Amino acid sequence: MSDDSQQPIVIKRIKKVAAAHHGGAWKIAYADFVTAMMAFFLLMWLLGSTAQGDLEGIADHFQNPLRLTLSGGSGSGDSSSIIKGGGEDLSRSVGQVKRGEIETRTSLNLDAAKARMQGSDAGEDMAEALRERARLIDLKGRIEAIIEADPKLRSFKNQILMDITSEGLRIQIVDEQNRPMFSSASADLQPYTRDLMRAIGRALNDVPNRLSLSGHTDAARYGGGERGFSNWELSSNRANASRRELIAGGLSPDKVVRVVGLAETVPFNKDDPLDSTNRRISIIVMNKKTEDAVRAQGGQLDVNATEPVDDQQLRDNIEQHAPPQPGARAQPTGLRPVRSAPLPAAFAP
Repeated sequence: MSDDSQQPIVIKRIKKVAAAHHGGAWKIAYADFVTAMMAFFLLMWLLGSTAQGDLEGIADHFQNPLRLTLSGGSGSGDSSSIIKGGGEDLSRSVGQVKRGEIETRTSLNLDAAKARMQGSDAGEDMAEALRERARLIDLKGRIEAIIEADPKLRSFKNQILMDITSEGLRIQIVDEQNRPMFSSASADLQPYTRDLMRAIGRALNDVPNRLSLSGHTDAARYGGGERGFSNWELSSNRANASRRELIAGGLSPDKVVRVVGLAETVPFNKDDPLDSTNRRISIIVMNKKTEDAVRAQGGQLDVNATEPVDDQQLRDNIEQHAPPQPGARAQPTGLRPVRSAPLPAAFAP
């Protein structure tokens, strides 16, 4: 007899079976949907941004593309397209006309083209002028360094004046009361002046610029007046003597394009015509603009950098400073004579 108090134990075993893989077909469908939507919105954007005339050209092509291809005309698309037909060119705002139906004209604005060319040339000239100015400033520094490094030349530092002008680098070597560059009333250079000129000549040969030399004297005159040996000859001889010393120092002879004597017509100290600083040699390392002006017919070089010198000015100065009478060397009234050496016998009246 079984015991009813004991219940049977039932064990349920659930067998789990994995579902079959459904694949990624839905991803492909979704991608196609997104692509179609993108194409749709792109089409809507193109239609909204296209002019009415362009839309009509596109419609004409789809209505009868063969007719437009054979007959040409507006909307044929053969003005800039390799393939004939195709409607109006969407890159243009007013459509097309078949090549050959209208006369093709090319208009050039000559004034604008000329202005552009001149502007380009002006820019190149400005750049060249800046490079040339930098080269002259560097030359100025080198000459100062050469003078400072040589004990014999260092004592002449106060007699050498250098500045950048519109003509180029101007180097002026002036007299001092107790240290003249030349013998009195002569073109013979003092020994220390020779050393100075040769040192400057070596430095000037390192730049491609050409030179202009001018000699200057004070207002003291010779007794023979302008008819004999005068300050014109003296200043010219001194400028030429300086040229020879520059070449002896290493300067190429073809770098010198002008050597002039200006007598007392361009004083350094205008308040005192007999001041020793008026006796000087001026060396101008010319820029290209000044060189072209000097080489041209009638070109003038502004040796004073502030007042141009012309023939009329030279004649006026000669008449103004003409001696009242021949004889002994005349001095202007009320002025102290500076050059008081006796007149050489060869130049005596």
